[in-house]
Amino acid sequence: MSPQPTSRGPVPHGHVTLSQVAQRAGVSAQSVSNALNNPDRLAPATLERILATVAELGYEPNLSARALRNRSSHLIAFKVRPSRPDKASLLMDEFLYALNRSAVAAGYHLILCHAEGDGSAEEIKAYRNLLKKTPVDAFVLAETHRNDDRVAALRSWGVPFATFGRSWDGDDSLAWVDVDGRAGTRAATEHVAAQGHQRIGHIGWPAESEIGQERRAGWREACGDRGLRTDLEAAVLDTLEDGRQAAHRMLDAPQPATALVCASDTLALGVLRALHERGLRPGAEVAVTGFDDSPTAALVSPGLTTLRQPIDVVGRQLIQAVENLIAGDPREPQHVLLQPELIVRGSSLPGPRTPTP
Repeated sequence: MSPQPTSRGPVPHGHVTLSQVAQRAGVSAQSVSNALNNPDRLAPATLERILATVAELGYEPNLSARALRNRSSHLIAFKVRPSRPDKASLLMDEFLYALNRSAVAAGYHLILCHAEGDGSAEEIKAYRNLLKKTPVDAFVLAETHRNDDRVAALRSWGVPFATFGRSWDGDDSLAWVDVDGRAGTRAATEHVAAQGHQRIGHIGWPAESEIGQERRAGWREACGDRGLRTDLEAAVLDTLEDGRQAAHRMLDAPQPATALVCASDTLALGVLRALHERGLRPGAEVAVTGFDDSPTAALVSPGLTTLRQPIDVVGRQLIQAVENLIAGDPREPQHVLLQPELIVRGSSLPGPRTPTP
């Protein structure tokens, strides 16, 4: 015969235990556990009584104990790095917010990992130290590159992970989400070409940047389709000053650039500075485009035409990929390539023409 509910008195102060819920509802502790985790195992009336008691007492399951039992912490780790004062883009800050919001919505918490320096060795060491102290379910990596040692390390430890950035080694077993930089710069190049520009230069990143290579390829493809030359090209560091100097070089060419497609908003802002120094009007005389739609892009005058990455979607898709890996989903790892959106502002538009007398 099942025990009868005890008389209802005041709810005890402090942490309510599962046993107290069971006693108040007149059921076993296992029945309370089933109500919270496997409700289909209980009769509807019993389930309703238990859930009403849970609500009455304000019982909250001990997630730490559950994590130990299930070998799950519901923690996803991500390595952060400081923002650089010489960069316009806050892409990683936006990404971190989007990733955390998606993690919380899926019942996870994001734990931040710090590593001294920018090298893979320091980051791997930080991962190892974190795993020694904290039961992390999975990692999210960013800024992937060829022969990425972080990928090899996490695999050797048997830790699930997904990456913001595709596998540049062609590894189909890697779960990743990426934004199509090639399509983005192609769209920007086609946009300025449609304004009548034929001397379209590209200011991008050094050859070792796989992302930079993709963005450069989009510019080359768009120029090739229109029969335009691709001799105006610069591979520089992602700083405002490097963008400024590259712009001056291309504007000093025998057949100077009339449009400059840049791999980042930082480089594009350097171009705008160079134009200001020469007394040239962005858009009206030299078209300029960036990439990432940083907050500054909408604040400068004229506004900077740029590519906006769908960071909210990136965050959601990465958390979904991580969830699938943690659950041991037998399907192939997730590969998601998202399209950026061209945001057209005045820096790439000719503007109103002055009527001839």
